[in-house]
Amino acid sequence: MIAIKGASKSYDGGRTFAVRGMSLEIRAGEFIAIVGTSGSGKTTLLKLINRLIEASAGVIEVEGEDISALDPVLLRRRIGYVFQGVGLFPHLSVAENIAITPKLLGWNEERCVGRVGELLDLVRLPRDLGGRLPETLSGGQGQRVGVARALAAEPRIVLMDEPFGAVDQITRGALARDYRELHERLGLTTIMVTHDVIEAVLLADRIAVIVDGEIVETGTSHDLLAESKHAYVRELMSLPRLQAERIGALSRKTAG
Repeated sequence: MIAIKGASKSYDGGRTFAVRGMSLEIRAGEFIAIVGTSGSGKTTLLKLINRLIEASAGVIEVEGEDISALDPVLLRRRIGYVFQGVGLFPHLSVAENIAITPKLLGWNEERCVGRVGELLDLVRLPRDLGGRLPETLSGGQGQRVGVARALAAEPRIVLMDEPFGAVDQITRGALARDYRELHERLGLTTIMVTHDVIEAVLLADRIAVIVDGEIVETGTSHDLLAESKHAYVRELMSLPRLQAERIGALSRKTAG
């Protein structure tokens, strides 16, 4: 579905690298989480995939096509993108925000209205929210509208940049579970950037860990928890392991 082959992004005439020599295969229907510290290159990788920025070297293929040969605007319309902090247009209604890409693709009004209603149902929002402005929404509602907008033109691929980071923990958990259900129901291929390794462990089929612009290790949650080759990955995976041990100890204490 997506093949990243030696992708790099450099600045200052090649002296500074945001991403260096990344290679990663993402299979159709897979949910992969990209984990790393701030500034490690996670968001840069997403932007390279849909050509919001151009790679300095390497090849990226989407559905078997080298994206450098594609019209970047048309490429982006094939890929859903959930932005960090939602990024809804404040002067447009919820329905207008959701329908942006379908309208750009030439869908008629009836089809757009029908799709907006379907998506509001899909992301568990009441249809009467469609006429409201983003400023009237709660954080969780805004995030759900952002997901609906990303899915509006029926993409097969969705990119997510810290999609649940701006809401409280309970809302974040509900949003994450609901999106994972949508991912499976719609047969999506999802790449999610997150700094939260526990979120990655709970949601993703595989995790790719980035350090200083390079992918240092990739594997399932089980693989990385059981045996990590890189020191940073071992330290990172100690967090969910420690949390699981503490919860287990508390559960045993309560049961006893």
